[in-house]
Amino acid sequence: MDFDDIILDKNDMPIDTNLLESDLITIDQALPSKLYIIPIRYRPIFPGIITPLIISHGRFTDVIDKVIHDTRTIGLILIKDDNKDEIAASDLYHVGTAAKILKRINLPDGGLNVLINSIKRFRIRRFISEEPYIFAEVEYLEDSAVDKKGIEFKAVTREVLSKLKMLTDNNPLFTEEMKLTMLNVDEPGKIADFVTSILNIEKTEYQDILETLNVKKRLQKVLRLLHKEIEVLSVQKRIQGSINEKIDKQQRDFFLREQLKAIKHELGIEDDERSRELKNLRKKMQELELDGEIKERMEEEIGKITVMDPTSSEYAVTRNYIDTVLSLPWNRKTVDSIDLAKAEKILDRDHYGLEDVKKRILEFLAVKILKPSGKGSIICLVGPPGVGKTSLGRSIARALNRKFFRISLGGMRDEAEIKGHRRTYVGAMPGKIIQGLKICKYRNPVFMLDEIDKLGQSFQGDPASALLEVLDPEQNAEFRDYYIDAPFNLSDVLFITTANTVDTVPQVLADRMEIIRLSGYIANEKYEIARRYLLPKQLEQHGLPKNGIRIDKKGFMHIINNYAREAGVRNLERQIEKICRKTATFMAKNRKIPAGTLEPKTIREYLGTELYADESLIKITKTGLAIGLAWTPHGGTPLVVESIGITNRKGGGLKLTGQLGDIMSESATIAYSYVQHLLKDRGDAAKVFSRNLIHIHVPAGATPKDGPSAGITMASSLYSMATNKKIRPGIAMTGELTLTGRVFPVGGIKEKIIAAKKANLKEIILPRENSKDLDDIPDYIKKGLNFHLVDQIEEVITIAFNDKKKKSKKAKGRGGSSCR
Repeated sequence: MDFDDIILDKNDMPIDTNLLESDLITIDQALPSKLYIIPIRYRPIFPGIITPLIISHGRFTDVIDKVIHDTRTIGLILIKDDNKDEIAASDLYHVGTAAKILKRINLPDGGLNVLINSIKRFRIRRFISEEPYIFAEVEYLEDSAVDKKGIEFKAVTREVLSKLKMLTDNNPLFTEEMKLTMLNVDEPGKIADFVTSILNIEKTEYQDILETLNVKKRLQKVLRLLHKEIEVLSVQKRIQGSINEKIDKQQRDFFLREQLKAIKHELGIEDDERSRELKNLRKKMQELELDGEIKERMEEEIGKITVMDPTSSEYAVTRNYIDTVLSLPWNRKTVDSIDLAKAEKILDRDHYGLEDVKKRILEFLAVKILKPSGKGSIICLVGPPGVGKTSLGRSIARALNRKFFRISLGGMRDEAEIKGHRRTYVGAMPGKIIQGLKICKYRNPVFMLDEIDKLGQSFQGDPASALLEVLDPEQNAEFRDYYIDAPFNLSDVLFITTANTVDTVPQVLADRMEIIRLSGYIANEKYEIARRYLLPKQLEQHGLPKNGIRIDKKGFMHIINNYAREAGVRNLERQIEKICRKTATFMAKNRKIPAGTLEPKTIREYLGTELYADESLIKITKTGLAIGLAWTPHGGTPLVVESIGITNRKGGGLKLTGQLGDIMSESATIAYSYVQHLLKDRGDAAKVFSRNLIHIHVPAGATPKDGPSAGITMASSLYSMATNKKIRPGIAMTGELTLTGRVFPVGGIKEKIIAAKKANLKEIILPRENSKDLDDIPDYIKKGLNFHLVDQIEEVITIAFNDKKKKSKKAKGRGGSSCR
């Protein structure tokens, strides 16, 4: 007996429908014209299907209780939006399926499990009520255009059955009962409904099939859905096949390896390569004498790879991590060979001058002798390019008998460059610090962190912040690289950093370092460096004999003054290199050494036209001119300030040019106001400000300039212009001017004095509070210079414009004299 032949009486007892054949009407003819609606989610129920229906506790369970004792018929309609909790009539489609309730089972949570038999399609004509139950007037729908004898109709039906058979044969989810049901259904409309109900498609596609009354069109739509499902199944089988193939290969390889192990064991053959590899790793770990957290971590990681498949990606990641950790010098150190006499000899041999820096380095080494375990301090060498900052680091490493490693920080924007990547990332690696230790193979090298003032920032982090832990002696004893993820002791590493200026170094980072400034070289120092180091080095690099090029002091000074006036010696070396190339070309052609010493004329032929004009550009030739001294990251430089008055009908005013920054513009405004105040009772001089537009220009116009140290220079220039007096020749000045005429101290004194000496300026006006900076400058630099220390701008004017007696500080070098 089939479920299609069963109905239940009001006492839930089954009744055989074969006994009702004499009745006047069938079950579907007895369907009521008004139905209580039960909303269903996800997919509609098609006619001709017996299926259980779960109804949650609520108003729809009350509907079941209401109709179970009446018509036993309900209307099932799909909800448009599955996410809605409160269902209204507007949320429902208008075509659904009428179903008879065959059996009801109460569930423990108050809900119902109802066995239903779906009978017929219907369309809602109107909703009678929505509360408390959805009740609607319906009309029942019949299939149309059913021509079973048509050839096209038969062909479509057979094609649907054929595709369905292919689908059921290749899909294990289709049960034997489904296949039997498919064979026993003979109505085309029911075939389409049954096939649709077992497909996995979108809810809108289900509803479209349910609303299609033309059986031929319904079959065509189902056929398209079957084609699509078969294509998906084909791709799925291909993917599954490739996965199974890989799994089978891995299993086969595993079994073969296990068999090989067993055979070797029976034959007494040595351990396989992997076993030897694991033994070597454990032996390395013991030799390193690891302890604490890193020892536990390594035991854990080696234990992991013991049971891992060597072909897996995780094995490669773990193995790389183990190799990196075991290659680090956890307890390996070089023995410091500290001999102060030897160290001093090395520093003197490698570098000319730089006495302050050498003195500080020897002090550091002396502390190391007395207390080898001392943490010491981080040294930061600050100075213009080409003064020997990086080479000093190499000399320190040689003096200590330590390995040297240089890390360039210029342009670095990624924090991971310092602290590494976490192992979860593809291609992860440790940071530069750990990589350097791995290369040096000792845990106490000299690390040179070059160009620390040129660190950048980006969305990847701030490398300067990452360096805080590295450069702090109180923290770096437990430095934790993200890749290693275990503490490494960096307290034995000697860190030396370099910078052109500390202005761009974050303050919290600069506080962790001891700043040692390297000023530029004067001409005599450059001469000694070129004679002792640069020329012999270039002769060797170009394959020339020791006497291949002869340059006397006159020749060197010609190169220095006309081709290489920068603070460092890098450009000087470049010019000597150019002379060596020209000489090498001459020797290659003529097979002989050029005769004689190079004269300035010959040097000009080799190097071309002089790069620098003569010193007339920084000489006082007119009124309104004053020479200041400026500091730049590349060293000190003379700075000319020019002032003129332009007749202006609208009265006075101030105009500034020369790419002046905000601070320098304020200094110009203060100088303008104070000089105007100073000359208010001087008749013609006062009228210059009231009748003229005052224009101040600072060459070169293409170079940006800023800072307060040109204050007294601008005031002197304005005073010269207003009084029509020239400043005495050979005088340069620097100092900040306040609105009340006081002269405040400025920085970069050593660099400015060197720049004045290069420019052949003999007298320098400085703020009195900068007298302490003069004490730190070597005597050979101060030799031949007169220094005037001032507190007020009136003192500056007295010194600059006449020869009245004024106290001045005598330079401490030989040949210094006071200007009176």
